[in-house]
Order: sequence, then C-alpha cells, then structure tokens
Amino acid sequence: MTGQEHDFSHLDRAGRATAGLARSPRLAVTLTIGAGIALAWLILAAMAVRGAESRLAGGAPGDALLKDLPRLPLPEFVDRLFALCLTPAPLAGSAGPQELALVLMWFLMAVAAMLPSAAPMIRTYCEIADTARIKHEPVVHPLVLVAGYLSAWLAASAAFAVLTLAVYRFAAAGQMLDPVVGLAGAAALAIAGLYQFSGLKQACLKKCRNPFSILFANWSAQPWRIFRLGLQQGVWCLGCCWALMLVMFAVGAMNIFWMALIGLFTLIEKQTTGRVASRMGGAILLVWAAALLLVSA
Repeated sequence: MTGQEHDFSHLDRAGRATAGLARSPRLAVTLTIGAGIALAWLILAAMAVRGAESRLAGGAPGDALLKDLPRLPLPEFVDRLFALCLTPAPLAGSAGPQELALVLMWFLMAVAAMLPSAAPMIRTYCEIADTARIKHEPVVHPLVLVAGYLSAWLAASAAFAVLTLAVYRFAAAGQMLDPVVGLAGAAALAIAGLYQFSGLKQACLKKCRNPFSILFANWSAQPWRIFRLGLQQGVWCLGCCWALMLVMFAVGAMNIFWMALIGLFTLIEKQTTGRVASRMGGAILLVWAAALLLVSA
C-alpha cells in the first residue's frame, strides 16, 4: 500500500500522526523497542545506584562512579523491588515475592542487553512485511514477533531467578546482587568460556546471524504463527547467549557496566562472521576463571 492511496489532510495533527504510525509499523516498532530498552536501562541504573549506596567503600567495581550519580526519585514499588532483589534471604519467610522480583530483574537485564542484538531480525521482518503490504497481502504486526521473542527470555529469566537464589544461598554472599567469588564465580566463568567453543553455540549463532531465510520460509498471516516464530528466534538467541549471562554472577548481577559490555559483545558477535569473536571471548573468560581460582585458593 503506497502513501498516495490515502489522504489524511482532513485530520488534526494528532490524528495524522496516529494514521502515519498505523500505516508505518516500522516506525511504531522502532519507537516502542527504543522506549522499552531505554526504560529498562533507566530502572537498572537506578537499582545499581541504590546497590552502590548500600555497600561499604571499596565494594563492587564501579561503585565510586555510581555513588556520584544523582539519586533519581523512584516509585515506592521500584524501591521495594530493589530491596527484594538485594536481600540475601526471603523476607517474612516467603520466597515468592523475592522470586518474582528477581524474575523481573533478569527480564529487564535481557531487554536492556539482548533486545538490541535482535534489532536486525526485527528490521528484517519489517522489510518483508512492507513488501507484503505493498502487494496488499495481510501482515501480522511486528510487535507480535517481538512479544514471542521476549517470551523466551521471560522463561529464561525465571530460570535465572531460581539459580540466583540457589547460588547465593550456598555462596553465603553478603547481598543478593554482590559478585560471587571463589569456586562458584570461577565455575560461572568457566562454563561461559567453554560454551563459547561449543558446536551448539555456533549453531545458535548461525541462526541469529541469518534471520531473513528463517523469517521468509516461515512467513504467515496468522498471529499465533508469527508469535511462535518470534519465540523460536528467542530460543536461538537464548541458546547463543545464556552462558554469557552467567558472567553476571561473577561480576555482580546489577553491574550495569558489565551488562553493557556483554550486550555490546553479543551485538558484535551476531553481526560478524566466523568464530574469532566467540573464541576470543571464550579464551578471556577461561583465563579469568583460572585467575579467580588461584586468587581464591
């Protein structure tokens, strides 16, 4: 459908803007995803500042910089969320609220660090959808694909939340979001490093690097099929990046500097060809794991 087929000049400014968004889903998707990523980073940064303020001097790396940042006024439920994530033991004898808070925390981390790397896949879908729309074919909105993709990471966030409770229960950490040191931290780094060299990692990475053939071959005008397609792409992304998320246990689950670094590495890894980036990342993680073991011995 071309822009000349409809004239919205009779509408007011808000009406023309709304009609333009409806006619150009790519813009709506870009704005929605951009706003979601920005909001996730804002909440996580505010939580990181709260965590830095609650730790003693010389705590986690980057605390000195975080403490100098302005303290943003947050709604009470956000402060409550952070308190649940930071507390090493369930409040009031129940782990349910804490588990839900940790699920939300990990999901925000996935949105902030992993959703940007899915932008090429979403853009590819929008391009195919635009072509279908010009041919007057029915098209499912791209946000349905995004919802499917994020559903995979929501399920993974639940698993990471359970793992967080288990790890910090046995690691005897002072705070829930503090780095895990010693054997537990080294194990997280070693698993992440070894996985970088695995065939499964490369198979998932290949799927993430070539979204066009998958999206084109599985094109459908049925929303549930597009949702499932997004879910499948989310599973491939999860298979590619789940081990990298384990690094957050070794550096502190609310370390936004490492979160940004992992997000950047994931984006580079998906946009480049070959195994150089994966192997370099794996080698660094393995050396780091060995060094942590030596220091903790």
